[in-house]
Amino acid sequence: MAPNLENKGDSVFLRRKITLLRCISMIIGTIVGSGIFISPKGVLENTGSIGLSLIIWLACGILSMLGIVTALNSWSVSWSAKLQTFLSAIKLTALALVIVPGIMLLNQGHIENFQGAFDGTMALDKLSLAFYPGMFAYSGWFQINYLREEVVNPERNIPVAVIVSMLTVIFGYLLTNISYYTVLTPESVLASEAVAVSFADQAFKGLVTVIPVLVSLSCLGTLNAGSYGLSRTLFVASRERQWPLIFSMINIHRNTPLPAVILLFPMIAILVSIGEIYFLLKFFGFSRWLFIGLASLGLIIHRYRHPKLPRPFKVPLFVPILFTTICFFTVMISIYSAPDSVGFGCLIILTGLPVYFLMVKRAKSTSCSSLSNYITLKLQILLQVIPQEICTY
Repeated sequence: MAPNLENKGDSVFLRRKITLLRCISMIIGTIVGSGIFISPKGVLENTGSIGLSLIIWLACGILSMLGIVTALNSWSVSWSAKLQTFLSAIKLTALALVIVPGIMLLNQGHIENFQGAFDGTMALDKLSLAFYPGMFAYSGWFQINYLREEVVNPERNIPVAVIVSMLTVIFGYLLTNISYYTVLTPESVLASEAVAVSFADQAFKGLVTVIPVLVSLSCLGTLNAGSYGLSRTLFVASRERQWPLIFSMINIHRNTPLPAVILLFPMIAILVSIGEIYFLLKFFGFSRWLFIGLASLGLIIHRYRHPKLPRPFKVPLFVPILFTTICFFTVMISIYSAPDSVGFGCLIILTGLPVYFLMVKRAKSTSCSSLSNYITLKLQILLQVIPQEICTY
C-alpha cells in the first residue's frame, strides 16, 4: 500500500502529483516518439513483406502490454506533467494526419500494395531484428513503473493507464502502418530515410513541411517523459547505494531529483554521437531486452520464493513466463543474426562493472569515502539538494 503522505508540510520528498490522465499521457508520450515515423523501414527490411510487417507491429504491441503488466524533471513535476499532456495530444494529432489521408485512399479502393501482402517474406532468423525497430517505436511502456512513488492512487491508476494507453497506441500504430502501405510501395519504404515525410510527399504535399515539425515535437515529448522515468532509475539506484549518493537527493525548492535529471543529458549526448540509427537500435535493443528478460525472470523467482507476500499488481504466472521466454528468444536469435551489434552492446554492458566495483565493493574504503563525501557536500550546496526526508517507498 502507498504510505500516507498527507499533511507533511514543507518536508522534502517526491510528491504524488501524477493523476490518471497524466499517467496515460506519460505512457503514450514516452512511446510515441520518432519511432513510428522511421521504424517501418527497419521492420519491413527484416520481414520482406507488408503482411508480416503488420503482424510484427501487432506482436510488438502485445509484447509491450505483456511487459508492462509483468513489471507494473528538474523544474516542477506538475508543470512537466502538464507539458507532457499537451505534447501527447500533439503526437496523436501527428498520427491522425498520417492515418486519415491513408484510410481515405484505402476507402477509395487503393489496395494494390496489399495484393500478395506476404510475398517476399524472409527467413525466420531475421524476425528478431524486425522486432527491434518495432519495439523501439513501442519503447517507453515501462516508464510508468519508475514513477509509482509519485502517482496518485497507484493501485488503481497505473493498471487503468496501462490498458487505455497501450490499446490506444496499438490501434494507432496499426492504422498508421496501413496508411503508409496504402500510399507507399515496399520499395519506397525501404528507400526512405524518414517514412512519414515520404508518405506526406506522396499523399498530401501540404503536409511535407508540417510533418517534420510534428515529429520534432513528438521527440520533445518523448525526451520529457523519458527524463521522468530514467532519472527515477538513477535516483533509486543511488538510494540503494549502487550509484553516488548525490543522485538520490532532491531539490529543496522543487521536490525533484535534480542531480539525476542533470546526469541524463551527457549520457544522451554520448548515445547520439555513436552514429547510425539502425545500428544504435540493434545494440541498444539487445541490451535492453536482455535486462528486461532478466528482470521478469527475477519476478518469477520472487513469486516462487515468496508466494504469500502482498502484491498490489498481480497477474497470472503464465504472463511473465511467456514474456520472459519471448525476451530471451529474441536475444538469442539476435546473437546469431547481428553479432557485431550484439558484441558492441556487450561492451557497453561491461562498462558497468568498474562502476559497480567502485560503488559497492570499495564503498567502505576510507580514502574513497572522504573524497566522495567532500564532492557530495559541494554539489549539495551548488544544487541545493538534500536526501528525501520522508520515505515514499
